[in-house]
Amino acid sequence: MRRFTLSLVPVLIILLIGGAFVQLSAQPAAKKPFTFEDMMALKRVSGPVISPDGNWVLFAAVDVDLKENKRASHLWVVPLAGGEARQLPSTPSGESGGRWSPDGKSYLYMTSLEGGSQVWVNAFNPASGMPSGVPRKVTSISTEADGAIWSPDGKSIVFISEVYPGCADDACNKSNDATRTNSKVKAMVFDHLLFRHWNHYSSSKRSHLFIVPVEGGAAKDLTPGDHDVPPFSLGGQDAYAISPDGKELAFTSNWDEVGATSTNNDIFVVPLSGGDPKKLSTSPGSDSTPLYSPDGKWLAWRMQKRAGYESDRFRLVVYDRKSGEMKNLTEDFDQWVETIAWSPDSKSVYFTSENKGEAPIYQLDIQAAPAGPSHIHEITRGVDDDLSVTPDGKTLVFTRLSAQAPNEVYKLDLASKKDAQLSHMNDAVLGAVAMQPVESFWFAGAGGTKVQGFLVKPPNFDKEKKYPVKFLIHGGPQGQWGDEWSYRWNAELFAADGYVVIMVNLRGSTGYGQAFVDGVNKDWGGKPYIDLMNGLDYAEKTFPFIDKSRECALGASYGGYMINWVLGHTTRFKCLVSHDGMFNTEAAYGTTEELWFPEWEFGDTVWANREAYRKWSPHLFATQFKTPTLVVHGQLDYRLDVSEGFQLFTTLQRLKVPSKMLYFPDEGHWVLKPQNSQLWYKTVNGWVDSYLKR
Repeated sequence: MRRFTLSLVPVLIILLIGGAFVQLSAQPAAKKPFTFEDMMALKRVSGPVISPDGNWVLFAAVDVDLKENKRASHLWVVPLAGGEARQLPSTPSGESGGRWSPDGKSYLYMTSLEGGSQVWVNAFNPASGMPSGVPRKVTSISTEADGAIWSPDGKSIVFISEVYPGCADDACNKSNDATRTNSKVKAMVFDHLLFRHWNHYSSSKRSHLFIVPVEGGAAKDLTPGDHDVPPFSLGGQDAYAISPDGKELAFTSNWDEVGATSTNNDIFVVPLSGGDPKKLSTSPGSDSTPLYSPDGKWLAWRMQKRAGYESDRFRLVVYDRKSGEMKNLTEDFDQWVETIAWSPDSKSVYFTSENKGEAPIYQLDIQAAPAGPSHIHEITRGVDDDLSVTPDGKTLVFTRLSAQAPNEVYKLDLASKKDAQLSHMNDAVLGAVAMQPVESFWFAGAGGTKVQGFLVKPPNFDKEKKYPVKFLIHGGPQGQWGDEWSYRWNAELFAADGYVVIMVNLRGSTGYGQAFVDGVNKDWGGKPYIDLMNGLDYAEKTFPFIDKSRECALGASYGGYMINWVLGHTTRFKCLVSHDGMFNTEAAYGTTEELWFPEWEFGDTVWANREAYRKWSPHLFATQFKTPTLVVHGQLDYRLDVSEGFQLFTTLQRLKVPSKMLYFPDEGHWVLKPQNSQLWYKTVNGWVDSYLKR
């Protein structure tokens, strides 16, 4: 929606009524191309929650200090009616995870003010919208605290801490940590798989849920045992919740014997007073993110049906807590259910779902379900997340982003379906830079299937000019490009220095139905590769401003794999960038940690189905490698081990293919540290420039 500033509107009206041309004395400043430093100056907004009186929205915003090479999260509040956001009292270590108390007169948060993350509480004045007390530390657990939520009566707080399963108290945990820290021997002994995960080795600890009185004191372990509660997650909605009557805790956990081969997360409940957990879910796939209805009748969660497949479709199920009946509410809705939120009257569930490059918000009528997709209605478009509903049920609060702007807090009037932006944390930075919107195009992919692509033009675009191309390939492979913001692979930043950016949602991408997602399984270099090449062919023929003689392809994770596959199957690109890609599928099987992934994608173990792995392995096509390639990999990447990058770089060097390797000893699958990210963009863009801007 186009918006005018208040001061400019009367001037425009006068000009229109008078029918005369008037030269305005104050000309708007020319906007400059978007830079990495601009991106680091942006505040990263997340986690809005509505106060119990419905007047305030509490959210977090991360500040990046590029010079100091660090990030810090701070808490802010903004009036729901609209107005200026205010930062709450902060500390140098930052604050995160803000949650209102049930009466709205205080809020909790996590901070490392006194060393180690702990839960703190501060009083809040709902009338003034500002804190009204002195912050007070609630927890003092040696293993630190995170992910805190209030009990419905406001008397207790539930939080997560990583502890030794055999320890009965904090003194034991503290002693074990001290022994490990002080030991001169740093060797580890493993006796099970998943001994390392993403970017860390197992420390013999497990995440457990604890409860502590709001006044402080000893915390009680509600989920003892040798299981992670909740399991490791890359983000998203809470994997635990407390029933409205405050008597029960629902949580997600995986109790399968071999964690490396299982995606079978389950939903359990346990009395908040303590006791033995009871498993409710029955699906062999993943069940996660339980959420009680406000009336306490239902427990909702997201369910996958197929075992061992992390990219099966997420359905929404509800469990009748009285009868024990479970209902699948979205079986005929061929999209993934993502973030969920109940209406206050417990009659509806709001949820987000990826759809053709966006993530709209939908409303599901519990009374009408399950009755096919007709009981599900899209209520607003965009790329949305972090849903929260006001106590009167009239307004939905959420975050929204686009390719031209990172997350901000929005609200939606549920009666009129009109939305409005609440926070404006990044207006100053974004208002000074020039960006082009994402444009969508469709073409025929492998087998004639309709496939969607996206294009971003450079700032100050001139249709008469020819532009070089950066062709981006997303990871996953079950992911999507679209009208989305990214700090790691930012399409606007890639376009800013005079490039057209093209992105294709190849087979395997989400947002086009589950059959499209499944289309990549056991066919990694087949239909997905054809989709990519057909998409680029279409763009070259359709957009005359594209210089097809100057194109570079870039990808990470599965996108990195596809770059390696491209290396052996075409010479159409002037250069390539392969970040954290799989090079040797057989070797990768033995060095990765989540074994369910290759066993699903290629079929069975590498020894039982070796030819399926070899069929799609880029290393077997090395004799065809010709294109100059930049290889990027992190030492702490245990998802795709750094050896994959070393093998690729060694091969390129021995074949005398022009190549360079950017190696990060302190990064995992993603480059997260600000100055490392700066080097990444400088190196990647420099590599592309050296071949396309000669």
